[in-house]
Amino acid sequence: MYAVLETGGKQYRVVEGDTLEIERLETEAGKPVTFDRVLLVSNDGKVSVGAPTVTGAKVVADVIEHKRGDKVTTFKMKRRKGYHKTIGHRQELTVVKITNINA
Repeated sequence: MYAVLETGGKQYRVVEGDTLEIERLETEAGKPVTFDRVLLVSNDGKVSVGAPTVTGAKVVADVIEHKRGDKVTTFKMKRRKGYHKTIGHRQELTVVKITNINA
């Protein structure tokens, strides 16, 4: 059984027991979180596709930790103009482990 859920503007295909790094959630570490935006559920070959979401479907996960992603460095430059700028960014992430898929 697997499901496709949407969170943080991205879609993830999840199975029970999966560990994901998703956009930062406002839930404390160690607490459960429920995802209601389930777009697709497949249960032993029977596929339920939502329009836009599957009614009554939920994915339950435990928040393991909050962390920051790798640093991404961007360098901007315009030749012969003396302009150059370096920009860095680290994304805030939440690590969750999928515990249950309710269809």
